[in-house]
Amino acid sequence: MLVALILAQAFRAGPTTRHRIFGALAAYPLLGLDWALAYRLVDVRAPGSFHGLAWEPRRHNLSAFTYFSLSTLTTAGYGDIVPLSLPARTLPNMESMLGQLFPAVLLARLVSLSLVRPPPG
Repeated sequence: MLVALILAQAFRAGPTTRHRIFGALAAYPLLGLDWALAYRLVDVRAPGSFHGLAWEPRRHNLSAFTYFSLSTLTTAGYGDIVPLSLPARTLPNMESMLGQLFPAVLLARLVSLSLVRPPPG
């Protein structure tokens, strides 16, 4: 929800300001945290969906999922954590596509906002 609010402000009409840029930059790692929670949910619902996690009973491994999520979002993909189940394989594919598209769309929008000049008046 927070990411949606930040992006709504970043993509709205108006001048490009440093607050808009910083907000949009803050949304990127927040997206990674949202995906980490989705990975955690998949692994809690279907244990063993990921290989390479040091699973400990009664621990949720959010830090491991955050690491996996951020490496997927940035498309670094180190390969030390591997998704095994179908939902666990589908989510990283969607996240890596978002990781590629988000900076491109954000940059295009911010540049287009900075090129729009108000009419002389």
